[in-house]
Amino acid sequence: MILNFSPPAFKKVPAIDKCFAILALLAESKEPLGISELSRSLDLHKSTVFNILHTLTELNVLESQPDGKFVFGTRFYMMGKMTGKRSALIQTAHPYLEMINEKTKLSAFLGLRSDLSAILIDKVDSAYGIKVSSEIGMQMPSLAGAGIKAMLSQMSDEEIGEILDRAELKRYTPKSIVSKAAYKKEVLEVRKQGIAYDREEYIKGMVALAIPVRTNSRNFQMAIWAVGLTHQVPDSSILEWAELLKSISQDLNYRLQ
Repeated sequence: MILNFSPPAFKKVPAIDKCFAILALLAESKEPLGISELSRSLDLHKSTVFNILHTLTELNVLESQPDGKFVFGTRFYMMGKMTGKRSALIQTAHPYLEMINEKTKLSAFLGLRSDLSAILIDKVDSAYGIKVSSEIGMQMPSLAGAGIKAMLSQMSDEEIGEILDRAELKRYTPKSIVSKAAYKKEVLEVRKQGIAYDREEYIKGMVALAIPVRTNSRNFQMAIWAVGLTHQVPDSSILEWAELLKSISQDLNYRLQ
């Protein structure tokens, strides 16, 4: 005897249909989209689009830009990482983190920008004795560390200016940069030199070097950075390791084109 079991009846939730229609349109678009554009394209009421967009923003699924338009946020990266399904970009970048860790004995991290902060999405920090460790998913404080400088260096002068206009530069240590003009000058120098430094600006006794990772998407800025205690990063090694990271940046960015 064969028993056939039919699935229980369910009631479709229209709000979910609308939510995924919005996400699909954002995914297809090459530019950020606003409420009016989404409402018009999907034939949805502006109030419906407004509520869905801001709910998704509250959940970090989307991010709202200063011009009122929306782009994908960082939560998708975190969800992918937690389920063990690394994105192609992370798979491509991970061997370079291992290389940095092997050659410098420093902890190596991959992160992406979320507004004023950097969020850690991959790391290699387990191979050698003393290590600087942070959990994947950790969000750095506002404009702290070398990684965020490398990310901002990929943005236009105007975008950097807009970010600094609404930011507060905190004095984490006596060496922190608290002048917005000096901080912008530092970011522009990173763009020119291809590498960012943090010499005890965020945490006393810690030094970091960072390189930009270019994803060919104006909506995402990423970076790789290496972090160690001051005695792990002697002045005699900084130039050598900076050249190592810059060569990795060239190779990785070429592969991501």
